[in-house]
Amino acid sequence: MAFYERIDGERFLATEDTRGPWDAGAQHAGPPAALLGRAVEQRAGARPDMRIARITFDILRPVPLGVVSVRVRELRLGRSTEVVEAELEPAGVGQPAVVARALRVRVAADGVVPAVAEGPRLPPPGSLEQSPFHAVPWERGYHTAMEMRFAEGGFAEPGPGACWMRMRVPLVAGEPVGALDRVLVAADSGNGISAAVDFGRYVFVNSDLTVHLHRHPAGEWVAVQARTSVDPAGIGLADSVLHDEKGPLGRGAQSLFVAPRP
Repeated sequence: MAFYERIDGERFLATEDTRGPWDAGAQHAGPPAALLGRAVEQRAGARPDMRIARITFDILRPVPLGVVSVRVRELRLGRSTEVVEAELEPAGVGQPAVVARALRVRVAADGVVPAVAEGPRLPPPGSLEQSPFHAVPWERGYHTAMEMRFAEGGFAEPGPGACWMRMRVPLVAGEPVGALDRVLVAADSGNGISAAVDFGRYVFVNSDLTVHLHRHPAGEWVAVQARTSVDPAGIGLADSVLHDEKGPLGRGAQSLFVAPRP
């Protein structure tokens, strides 16, 4: 079991574990984001002394289950920074469903730059009970592939929330799980964790996700501590602080389309 099975260098089969909670035929955006982030970091010739400081995903259309292709191109290669673009295209569609643009920054040697306090920590996941996902009409999907433990709020409580998340399956079958995989699989859940309006009466879908990381993640658990703001015009923002068990490590932001359900 895994989110994807590799077919060849560019193509992957998305399994049922990628299925999101809104459409039985469409993926949750977390696994595609992680697959694109991995492609940026693992591309041929990628410098080992750089890591992703910011990555933005434009979600152009729903990503169906099935075969997807991932392609990477380098837009700018500099001494201290580089910009890399990656696209995920479903088979038979002829155009990308998700486009990512990443800024990678050269890493300094430890101790060269002074550390700055990162902010308060959340209660550790080991001290919390497993939290059930909100009701989903199918048995297998993202909701079963991820373990979740709320430190603040909950799916049944509208408003801000903080949830520890851990992958139960690898991103790609037979391949090691990377630290970036864990963050990007979880980061797109901010709007669900901090739902400000009723799931049953409104849709609040994100068409993008931006993740900033000031520290390399550590450990299996990632927490998304999120708050959603909505304007009466139907535009929202889910703003998240991302944590590992050492403390905050970055932020995530999602632009939301909010509307009454038909």
